Order: sequence, then C-alpha cells, then structure tokens
Amino acid sequence: MLFQALDALHRRDGGRLLASLIREFRSFDAAEDGLHDAYAKALQRWPADGVPDNPSGWIATVSRRAILDRVKHQRHQVSTEHGLLATLEAPPLPEIDEGPSPIADERLNLIFLCCHPALAQPAQVALTLRSLCGLTTREIARAFVEPEATTAQKITRAKRKIAEARIAFDLPHRDGLSSRLGAVLAVIYLIFNEGYVASIGGELSRPNVCGEALRLGRVLHELMSADAETGGLLALMLFHESRREARIDGDGALVVLEEQDRSRWNRVMIAEAHTILDDTLSKRHPGPYQIQAAIAALHARAATAAQTDWLQICGLYSALLRHLPNPVVELNAAVAYAMSTSIDEGLMWIDRIERSGALSRYHLLYAAKGELLRRVGRPQEARIQYIRARDLAGNSSEFRYLDRRILEVSQVTSR
Repeated sequence: MLFQALDALHRRDGGRLLASLIREFRSFDAAEDGLHDAYAKALQRWPADGVPDNPSGWIATVSRRAILDRVKHQRHQVSTEHGLLATLEAPPLPEIDEGPSPIADERLNLIFLCCHPALAQPAQVALTLRSLCGLTTREIARAFVEPEATTAQKITRAKRKIAEARIAFDLPHRDGLSSRLGAVLAVIYLIFNEGYVASIGGELSRPNVCGEALRLGRVLHELMSADAETGGLLALMLFHESRREARIDGDGALVVLEEQDRSRWNRVMIAEAHTILDDTLSKRHPGPYQIQAAIAALHARAATAAQTDWLQICGLYSALLRHLPNPVVELNAAVAYAMSTSIDEGLMWIDRIERSGALSRYHLLYAAKGELLRRVGRPQEARIQYIRARDLAGNSSEFRYLDRRILEVSQVTSR
C-alpha cells in the first residue's frame, strides 16, 4: 500500500521535484540520485513514522540533504576535477530575468524547460521522456526504433553536455518557445504512442497515458494556436484515440484497423479532430503531424475498410517521406502503395527496407509483410513473417492477434 502511494506521488510530483533539483544543483545525475535516495528513505521510515502531512515537501527536503551529503563527501576526495562539487564550486551562471513563463500548466512548463535548444532534438526528447515523463530506456528505444544501448548512450551524452557546458535550465519566455516546440511536440506524441500501444505488458493501451498526452496537446494548442503543427498533432491524437474502444476484442487481442467495428468509433472525437485539422490546414504551413492527421482523417471518413481511399493515402505518405525520410515512414508508404497500386511491388519495396537492416528489430515490418503475403495467397511465407513479428512484439494483445494469424495461415497451408 505504501509503495503504491509513493508511486502515485512520484507520478504526480516527480517531474516537478526533479526539475527543481536540476535547476538548483545544475546536474541531472545528482538530482536523480538525490530523488531516488529520498524515495528509499521514505520506504524505510514512513512505515514506522507514518506518511508526513506534506509528503512531497518531505521528499524535496530529503533529496536536497542527500545531494549536499554527497558534496561533503566529495570535499574529502583527492580530486574535484569532475563531479557535482566541481559544478557547484564553478563561477555562478549569469542571472537571466525573462519574466514569468507564459505556460500555466506545470507539467508542460517542465517539458519546455527540459527541451533545451543547446541539445540536439533527439537528445532533448529522450532525456525529457526519461527524466520527466517516466518512460523507461527500453520504452524510449522502441519509440525511436533503435537498440536500448543507443538510447542509453544518447541520454548519458546529453547529461554530460549539460554538466560540461553548464547549461542553465531556465523556464522559457514566450519568445523562446518556438526554438523548443519541435522537441515538445515529439515528446507529447511519443507519450501518446506509448499509451496507445504499450511497449510491454498485458494491455495493448494505457488510457491514462493517452489522456495525459491529449491534455497536454490541448493546453499546447491553446497556448500556440497560430502554429499549424500544434493543431496537427492534437487532431492526429484525437483521430487515433477515437478508435480505442474498437481496438481490443473480448479476449484482449488486438483488432487491426481493417477489422474494427466502426460503429464503436467515437464520432464526437472524430468531429472535433476534423474541425481542428480543417482549421490547421487553412494556415497553409504543412508539416508531418498535419499530414499524418490527414491520413488518419481519410481512414475515419471511410464507412467500411473497402471504401478506404488508399490512393490518396499513398500520395500523403509520399509527402510525409519528404518531411520525415525515415524507415518507419517508408514502411507505411510501402504498405499504402501495396494497398493502392500493387501488392507485389509493395512487397518488393518492403524487401528493400528489410535488406537495409534499419528495421531488423521492428515487429511491424514483419507483421506488414505477413499480411501482404497472406492477401496474395502465400500462406507459408506469411506464417514465417507472422512468427518473426510475434517474437519481437511487446505486449500480450499483439501476441494474441499474431497467434491467430499464424493459426489461420497454418490451417490454409495444411489443407
């Protein structure tokens, strides 16, 4: 019970506490270590002493003391060339008075704070997701479609650069928001994606995580309504979220888009997404989130899977590739091409992506390939691909869906 209470406190206040410690001590590692020490002491002392009246304040105080204790310990070491002591005893950073932050929402404020433009955007996003949003290194790696070790190195290098360059984490003024916006949008979308398709576990989705991403998207859209991509992201998340109730069957297995009961889609949410997207597209500043939202809108408009406008979706993916020339987008473009033009040529395109090795650990590559092979009557080859996809999938709902597909094509093969 105590562990659950502490976990709830961490989810509610952990990001704010960590950001406060980072700003005070100018060290991610010191702030994280101090916070972890405070949680450990809470688990030791609260069962006997009781939960304090202000548990968040207690954690903050104990975290500071833990960090300062480390500083005292460092003073007795032979060298202070590196570490927290060297950071704290360096000349003070210049004070920058940019006035109050225009962001009323504390969590969004912290995300902007962490997405510092001195870091490369992938590093900003990875560090923010790990430190403030509670995603594990494994979850972030799956989001970036890269090895976990690569993500860990990215986060470590970002922390090192912050320490070496003595980057000050000041709350952004309105004039400074635009330089951080791209990373903030990426953070919110990756939070949403992790909630929409959980990397690991027994559930396909985590509605509370999606809900938080949507809340942040709404706050950001209200704050920066003139920015087209902000509206594009909100519309995209709404289109996806509108299908949540239809994505799981009675046994907890994933139901793919084509097979979903469209009467279960949230039409109120879809209408809201269309309104936001129409307003966003009228600004005539196209970007990747708007294009993805337009693709989702075409799926939402189709009364049945057979009525899906794959030709237009194919064209939109071609446009998206110009904005985001990465292998995941290319895979989706190949599937759209297969559905709109030629499955055989789409399969050849996917084969080229597979040979590049860029998506060798990406289960959706093999699931897509298996699906197309099944459609053209090649069940034995489809079975091999479905098995490869299942071996790489992360949650039980996807396992169940892929097991069913494997059974289906196996039965066809055995006839």
